[in-house]
Amino acid sequence: MSAAATTDEAYEALRRGVGAYRVAVDTVAVAGPDATAYLQGQLSQDVAPLGVGGSAVALLLEPDGKLSALVRVTRTSQDAYVLDTDAGFGGAVAARLQRFKLRTKVAIDELDWPCIALRGERVGGASRGEGPPFVLPVDWNGVCGVDLLGPGADALVPADALWCDAAAWEALRVEAGIPKMGAELDSRTIAAEAHLVERTVSFTKGCYTGQELVARLDARGSRVARRLCGVVAEDAEPGEAVQLAGAALWTPGGDKVVGRCTSASWCPGLGRVGALAYLHRSVVVPGAVVWARGEDAAQARRRPAQARPLPLVG
Repeated sequence: MSAAATTDEAYEALRRGVGAYRVAVDTVAVAGPDATAYLQGQLSQDVAPLGVGGSAVALLLEPDGKLSALVRVTRTSQDAYVLDTDAGFGGAVAARLQRFKLRTKVAIDELDWPCIALRGERVGGASRGEGPPFVLPVDWNGVCGVDLLGPGADALVPADALWCDAAAWEALRVEAGIPKMGAELDSRTIAAEAHLVERTVSFTKGCYTGQELVARLDARGSRVARRLCGVVAEDAEPGEAVQLAGAALWTPGGDKVVGRCTSASWCPGLGRVGALAYLHRSVVVPGAVVWARGEDAAQARRRPAQARPLPLVG
């Protein structure tokens, strides 16, 4: 990012221009004659139809249906794939895949691939089969663009792209309601809680590890105890976003905690501090809530906010 660019300018580029950001990811290669069949049995998404350079977002689950990782799987050749996930979770992905490999003819290796995100209304370019780097389309709750994944990614960044800071990138993520491993997603997460099922699950491809819980919940209307929502603080200053992250939530006048914020940021698209939060299904959304850190839990110290559906900014 140039010295003259502010976070607001970077945010504007990510929304309406061409913004570039280096996303911290871990990558895992799965290759071998049994790679497609193996991943079909381990991932929630149907990977067999992917062409070389094609990608899809998928769940890697434990046998009980709880989340190991949210991943993107990209087919890099006829018998090879790369899975990328949020930084810090690649080792867990590799270990989880190794655990169920048994006598399958695949090699599983952690890679050191970069990922550069290009976002904004002026971002062009379709998926590119040859690579790396691979050009992977992204479309999540109105946030559109491409990711450049793999060695040589820098060479594909447009000359007019504005390199963006972490604050602008986090604002975009929070406004769009894009969950992140280690924040909104962990081993306790059920996919339906984070609105991941429609995006990541194929109900026609056959069996995969952890399928039973996903299928059972879908058959029951995906009725889960909590849901990922947005929260907009009514009176918080930009510097108070760090206070909202991790804050507990109540209904006004209530004594029982009904949710907790997971991530928060000053959101230029709102002109307010916004957050992602899991709220109990009994909470009416949109509707009023109040928030406080643990040390300020007394009702007199709770502060007003609005629970809203995602995305916070369309």
